[in-house]
Amino acid sequence: MDQPNTALLERLRSLLSHDDKEIQAKITDKNQGGGNRTKTVIIKGFPSVVFCSAGLKMDEQENTRFLLLSPQISQEKIRESIVATIRKETDNNSYRNWLEEATARKLLKERILAIKNEGITEINIKDSSRIEALFLGREKKLKPRHQRDVKRLMSLVRAFALINWLWRDRDGTVITANDDDVEAAIKLWAKISVSQELNLPPYVYNVHFDVIVPAWTTKNADSDELLEKTGVTRQEICKKYFEVYGHPLEDIKLRQQILPMLEAAGLVSQQSDKDDKRKMLVSPCFPDKPSGDENNSVKPSGVDHDTKKDTEPWINDIPF
Repeated sequence: MDQPNTALLERLRSLLSHDDKEIQAKITDKNQGGGNRTKTVIIKGFPSVVFCSAGLKMDEQENTRFLLLSPQISQEKIRESIVATIRKETDNNSYRNWLEEATARKLLKERILAIKNEGITEINIKDSSRIEALFLGREKKLKPRHQRDVKRLMSLVRAFALINWLWRDRDGTVITANDDDVEAAIKLWAKISVSQELNLPPYVYNVHFDVIVPAWTTKNADSDELLEKTGVTRQEICKKYFEVYGHPLEDIKLRQQILPMLEAAGLVSQQSDKDDKRKMLVSPCFPDKPSGDENNSVKPSGVDHDTKKDTEPWINDIPF
């Protein structure tokens, strides 16, 4: 559901930080007589919180409390979504039957049910030296947000261990994550950590390297010296965006949301055009994008409830 109010996340901050398992909030509600009445709402945690928003602006306090993820907007995904919508609207019963019989979906449900029935209460980590090296390396510039980021990475390690619990050392209701879980979590974290540290949704981060940088590079292809290079206009960015993503980018969204976020992260700079002061030129500060392999595909895997044997481990193949 859409957020009822943008202040909702602000009121949940203490709950999100695990300061207290119960928080109180005052709201105003209508009574039967049509008047206003103050109510005290008690929210009990700790919950797993997921929210969706079409807006890109977020307070830094929320940025550091969440993993910022963006849905893919590739042509393939949009095409598959349209096909699924047509299939559902044409024959809803047939669509539901097809969905319930989908092998990958059934196997995932079986896996989750099997984990729930195991009653695992705690997950220890065998060796944390790799995590310490990642966050406390000599060249690592520590930020206050890393205190929360390291907890997210540890949670990913536990998630990999939990989903592969049949291969992990176990003592009663406690299992122990091994080196494979740590390496898998670090590999996954590497794909999203750069944008997280910049307090940017991956969508905005990708707009910089997929749209702004190529537009700037093309415009300055004949300029060898850095001082001779010139920035790109917002119109040129919108044109390149349409070429890359296949749909237009609103100028107000670019001007009021995307560019201020990129500028605050230190990825771009804006300056007035010396020939026309009414125009703003955008130049990338870091034209080179960090390399990394993207592989979000997964292999079918399930659990035999009778033998409790896994058909195939999911290490490194978790569907996020």
